[in-house]
Amino acid sequence: MVAPILSAGTHVIVGDGRKALILFNEGTAEHPSLTVETFFTHPDLPTRALGAERPGRVYASVGMSRSSTDETDWHEKAEDQFVRDVMEGLVELAKREKLKKLVLVAPPRAMGELRKALPSSFAHLVVAEITKDLTGHTVPAITALLQAENKGP
Repeated sequence: MVAPILSAGTHVIVGDGRKALILFNEGTAEHPSLTVETFFTHPDLPTRALGAERPGRVYASVGMSRSSTDETDWHEKAEDQFVRDVMEGLVELAKREKLKKLVLVAPPRAMGELRKALPSSFAHLVVAEITKDLTGHTVPAITALLQAENKGP
């Protein structure tokens, strides 16, 4: 049998680049009861509010040719900063209470950012990484989906 990922005292981070929840299992492995411990959001600002740079220009070293460079994706940068802010919130949470286990749930791109931002001192606490976007689900639905994920096919 597979060890349950939602054992008592497990913290679950469910997030993407715009919304994140830190949930705590107050129940048991057989009957989990996830409660919201911390909630993070960041506004979806228009691009003009995030950055106003024009695309850069590159001039050839020989001749008169020039070309433009790719524009900065300001929304992507804001989402990456948001994920780092969520990890800072997790560090603050760890100062107040003991973290035993962590489950990370995020879509693939956000999961990559979570992995990068996760403090190395927390790496041994991660018991599962689930690459799904569950931020639009209710807490009971997240609980059910995580239990189903643990049971496997």
